[in-house]
Amino acid sequence: MLRPEQMSKVSVTGSKSVLEPVIETIHELHLVHLSDYDGSWPGFENGNPLEGADDASEKLVTVRALESTLNLEGTADSGTLEDGWEARLEEIRTEVNELDDKQSEIREQRRQVDERLDRFEPFAELGIDLDLLTGYDSVDVLVGDGDLEAVEAALAEDDGIDAFETFTGGDVIAIVAAPADGEPEGIIDDALVGLEFTRYPVPETDKHPEQYVADLEREKRGLEADLDEIAVDLEQIRHEHGDFLLAIEHALTIETQQADAPLQFATTERAFVAEGWIPTEAYDNLVAALNDAVGDSVEIEELERAEYEDDGHHDDHAEEGDGEHADGESDDAEAEPQPVKAATDGGRAGAAGAGGGVSAADYGDETLTMDDQPPVILNNLTPAKPFELLVKMVSQPKYSELDPTLLIFLTYPFAFGFMIGDIGYGILYMLMGWGCWKVFDSDAGKALGTIGIWAGVFTIVFGWLYDDIFGVHMVDFVPEGIYGFFELAGAGVLTKGLQTTEWALLWIILSLLFGIVHLNTGLVLGFINELSHGIKAAVYEKLSWILTMNGLFLWIFAHGDGGSFDHGIGALPEDLAFSAYKPEFLVGTTEEAVLYEFFGFAGLPEIVGAIGLAMFIVGFVLVAIGEGIAGVFETPAYAFGHVLSYLRMVAVLLAKGGMAFAVNLLVFGAWDSDDGYTNFALFEEPGAADGDVAFEGLLWLGLNADFILVTIIFLLLAVVVFVFGHILVLLLGITAAGIQMLRLEYVEFFGKFYEGGGEEYDPFGEDGAIESQPQNQPAD
Repeated sequence: MLRPEQMSKVSVTGSKSVLEPVIETIHELHLVHLSDYDGSWPGFENGNPLEGADDASEKLVTVRALESTLNLEGTADSGTLEDGWEARLEEIRTEVNELDDKQSEIREQRRQVDERLDRFEPFAELGIDLDLLTGYDSVDVLVGDGDLEAVEAALAEDDGIDAFETFTGGDVIAIVAAPADGEPEGIIDDALVGLEFTRYPVPETDKHPEQYVADLEREKRGLEADLDEIAVDLEQIRHEHGDFLLAIEHALTIETQQADAPLQFATTERAFVAEGWIPTEAYDNLVAALNDAVGDSVEIEELERAEYEDDGHHDDHAEEGDGEHADGESDDAEAEPQPVKAATDGGRAGAAGAGGGVSAADYGDETLTMDDQPPVILNNLTPAKPFELLVKMVSQPKYSELDPTLLIFLTYPFAFGFMIGDIGYGILYMLMGWGCWKVFDSDAGKALGTIGIWAGVFTIVFGWLYDDIFGVHMVDFVPEGIYGFFELAGAGVLTKGLQTTEWALLWIILSLLFGIVHLNTGLVLGFINELSHGIKAAVYEKLSWILTMNGLFLWIFAHGDGGSFDHGIGALPEDLAFSAYKPEFLVGTTEEAVLYEFFGFAGLPEIVGAIGLAMFIVGFVLVAIGEGIAGVFETPAYAFGHVLSYLRMVAVLLAKGGMAFAVNLLVFGAWDSDDGYTNFALFEEPGAADGDVAFEGLLWLGLNADFILVTIIFLLLAVVVFVFGHILVLLLGITAAGIQMLRLEYVEFFGKFYEGGGEEYDPFGEDGAIESQPQNQPAD
């Protein structure tokens, strides 16, 4: 499950006479991830598209352009090129193009009408004939939109204006001004400098503005009616010919894919060589299908089975008996086959079939295979598959490295549930995830929805253990007899630690331990990955940090009494665990030591702490040797700081729990009992219970109000605060718990072993229906 599915490099060699049936067979199988020929083989060139490729591509563009015009989307389960399909396609293209051209023309006319309406509507609002607003020699006239009082004040204060008059209609102002001296042109503009005033140029027409606007609106309605008519015609075409276009697109897509396939092949005048990757278990299916299609006209070889090493392959050549050969070699030769070479006549050098070949000496000792990395098929359990999305958000795993999807599946929802831990929120997260799964058709959308459902499940589980539903303990409102059964099922066995320091300190320690386990898992995976570079590299790169980090924390969690372990070295202190200098809550037998209080664990023996110190020193030396001075300076962060990063889990737990507590406190109010706990007043007002009132609460303030209006206001306010307060906590839970755990996965965990950069398995052919992807291109 941590390794991708094993892949085999295969080669299909034959004469060009069988090229088309070979391509059709491989396309139908949808199994071979084709390798691109790079032109490096002597005597071979990249192939040319099959005959008719350009014509099929042009028609495919036409079909997709028609689909775009018709807003046609969907899938076709199958598609065949029926007789007369080209003529029918041409008829549809002609009809759609005519309607589309007419539609574009009418839209342009409507745009021009809208522009004229924008110019004339202000003057229609003003209600003055246009010929009265132009043609004056002794006065200046200006029409626009602005604040009338500010305009008149500016005109009155301007010394260049002798007299003025304003006319208004709606928000439009017409100004007529006479100059005190000189030419009138521009005097109004000069007076209005600095004011917000939108100027409207006076249009030219003999009609009254109101009549002209009415004519334009009538013309616009006629154009819109024409557009509606065209839309109906296009909808009718879509209804009548939609399935036909989708089927044609499906068939042309297949034809185009097959026609362009030789571009990836190595070819000569008479022969071709196609190479690619295929799941090892599917190799026999490929051989059987090609044999059924073309018999022994092609040479099929399993060149190698990719090993999980750093370069991904070239480590274990497949047994020759797995392929289709007729050379009669001995069993010993079949057990360890030698790589074969490409031959320019349609066969392989050194292998029989498809017309013989040139000798291996012609190309020296070099194996002529297309050198590419194996594509990756992630091989995960069905429940874990949605979490591949979180891995691919970083990068596709390389074939040579371990796939972390299963580990994210095991840790991400668990940590999310721990940090939120509320039955009510968990149910809402599940509903949100289900809604996402239903709404989105894409694989990514459905994966995101499934992740949300898993996060909700673990939030409910931890909410049950915390005894929390929307921040309220079930014991506060569930009848005692029923709650007794809940307790037997584990309800309330844990506490978030909002009002109990011991639990908060316990979560701090356990989050550190979770971090140590999580980081060790990453380092072990990194050690396994580094083994492909050799044991020395694995020791210096990963084992060094395993020793450093674990040694440090073995010492941190060790407790000594200053004499239980006789190390016999006088120069060293008697208590190598330095217990007196460690936080009291961490180790020891005092009341403050939470591990001792909860589990009776005072700490690791002093001898373990001494071993831990030795591990740390050895690891530090290995880090210094392997990574130099940079590794030395990274040690505090790598061995200690990365573990402390997991304290963010406790921070989110307390923060989200505290926010829900605050919302409920505002709504219900609370009272402080003698044991120091704050209790929500769910069924009786805070003052009715023994204890001090912490806050009366909006609910009880409303119920105890003397006036019904005040009661209604407070009750509505209580509902608003409760609903929107918990929605806020719900959403912040996603951004806090979700993103913080994702950060721990990507930075702390992935940083120990994961590189990514692999190629996703993309087999040649089609898997089920081809979804229509209309292009915004003309259908001509």
